[in-house]
Amino acid sequence: MRKLLDGHNLEDRDWLFGLMLQSPLFNPRERGGKVFVLPDYNQSMEQQREMTLKRIQYLSERGVFTGWLTSRGIESELRMLAFIDVLAIFDHSLSIKLGVHFLLWGSAIKFFGTKSHHDKWLRDTENYVIKGCFAMSELGHGSNVRGIETVTTYDSKREEFVISTPCESAQKYWIGGAANHATHTVVFSQLNINGSNQGVHAFIAQIRDAGNLCPNIRIADCGHKIGLNGVDNGRIWFDNVRIPRENLLNSVADVTPDGKYLSAIKDPDQRFAAFLAPLTSGRVTIASGAVYQSKIGLAIAIRYSLTRRAFSVTPNGPEVLLLDYPSHQRRLLPLLAKTQVSQQLLLYAMSFAANYLKMIYVKRTPESNKTIHVVSSAFKAVLTWHNMRTLQECREACGGQGLKTENRVGHLKAEYDVQSTFEGDNNVLMQQVSKALLAQYIAAQKRNKPFQGFGLEHMNRPCPVIPSQLTSSALRNSEFQTNAFCLRERDLLNRFAAEVSQHQSKGESKENAFLLSYQLADDLGRAFSDRSIFQTFIEAEATVSDLPLKNVLGLLRSMYALICMEEDVAFLRYGYLSTNNAAAVRKEVTKLCSELRPHALGLVSSLGIPDAFLSPIAFNWVDANSWSSVKN
Repeated sequence: MRKLLDGHNLEDRDWLFGLMLQSPLFNPRERGGKVFVLPDYNQSMEQQREMTLKRIQYLSERGVFTGWLTSRGIESELRMLAFIDVLAIFDHSLSIKLGVHFLLWGSAIKFFGTKSHHDKWLRDTENYVIKGCFAMSELGHGSNVRGIETVTTYDSKREEFVISTPCESAQKYWIGGAANHATHTVVFSQLNINGSNQGVHAFIAQIRDAGNLCPNIRIADCGHKIGLNGVDNGRIWFDNVRIPRENLLNSVADVTPDGKYLSAIKDPDQRFAAFLAPLTSGRVTIASGAVYQSKIGLAIAIRYSLTRRAFSVTPNGPEVLLLDYPSHQRRLLPLLAKTQVSQQLLLYAMSFAANYLKMIYVKRTPESNKTIHVVSSAFKAVLTWHNMRTLQECREACGGQGLKTENRVGHLKAEYDVQSTFEGDNNVLMQQVSKALLAQYIAAQKRNKPFQGFGLEHMNRPCPVIPSQLTSSALRNSEFQTNAFCLRERDLLNRFAAEVSQHQSKGESKENAFLLSYQLADDLGRAFSDRSIFQTFIEAEATVSDLPLKNVLGLLRSMYALICMEEDVAFLRYGYLSTNNAAAVRKEVTKLCSELRPHALGLVSSLGIPDAFLSPIAFNWVDANSWSSVKN
């Protein structure tokens, strides 16, 4: 099961886990006869930041980052993604600081830059000689990147660009690495050439030299946060900062020495989309990280529930294990199924990103940009929401022990709350998914041709019919489950298109018609995401020949499908399920919980997280809280 879930680079992952266990920098502590590693969150914000930097330097010296930017091929990218997963299991701050440096700063140079930029910057970035950050968000503009206010002009006499922060809302905000450690940044700015705004472009600017701020750069700290205090988020002002003409990352557009603007992408919208492409790799790692944190929470909460007892159901009888209560099974096992299925999806997402990310930038076709943007947006939103819900349920399922920082679950909630809004607000991302699906729908209608792309090919087949009475075997049938997901997506897309069209017929603009239809857009975005996840799992399940494993996967698939149907009111609201069938779904979920109960320990053991990266309550929590542990 672990091989199926992690999918790639298992030996590399285990090597990196071992590397962290070898060093006191990762704060090993003995509790209950076992060693656990966990950042010391009692440290001040400044101390946490310095520890993050020291850990990065330790990992760099041992070759962990070798090939992250300078190697070519899918294998090296998958190795990097596997390592980021492992580092996130230890500490969110560590993975985010590295993600900003490699996947944002590094990827921007790699994909927006050309050979001269690669030769000058990539090797030193990989070796952590240069420490990069990514200055896109502003005080006044987060998700709306097109509206950023930083302005760059060109001085043809000196062949230099001049970057300026024209107002307070244009200050760069939440820039990871900027407050203390970054030496350089990629600056996203409006490019003004001879009085004409050419839209958002990316530039390299140095912000520190030998630890000192460069001239005309002002930086302030964003301060203490509810999580991620090992990352030095900062604010940056540019006071007419001059940079060489060569510091424009020019694979998308260029400016000649005499000030002429050149771009092979004539459409401003397509050009803007090309500049957002680095966020795709960030969204893939955020989605993957969210699943791994769900795995940590569930591994801890389920292991605790397999040893913690409460109340007896017979006079003078033994107390009952928490996980033997049907209500406790109902709290945790559906989340485990969703996490397992989501993890399988992420394997494909990572491979998809590793395979096609480069091609997106090299070919820069609107089609490929759109596909990777839509899929990564959907994954990131659904899986980070799932993570927050899972961690909250796990925290409650652990009772008072869930509040202790050393037991991880409660603290992870604060650490990962940010995922719902950074690198794209989840609600905005889901609206973008629905907008892309609507565009696909309109295009297919206009051309009078079959649907193609985004997995919408099911729209070309006859509309599925849900039986009026669903038996247990029917509910567990993969064909029924597929039909239910496809019916919901098909119907919601038709309804969404009709409602937008109706608003437009009453004189509303296309943009306003879309905004007025936001409720259907939200429902459609969720339907697309759930169906995508489910289809991917079906494909993975088909590759498994081992019968016991296949049987467990079947239970997980059915749990995932039925819990989606139970939780999404759209299945009842729009009549995809009758009230009787909805009641049957609810009963079947309870039966699936009892059937998964004997597999609970095996499932959480297959999640691939070493004991040292869990917490004391996952094991011998009595010994971990004994008086002798206090004295030690």
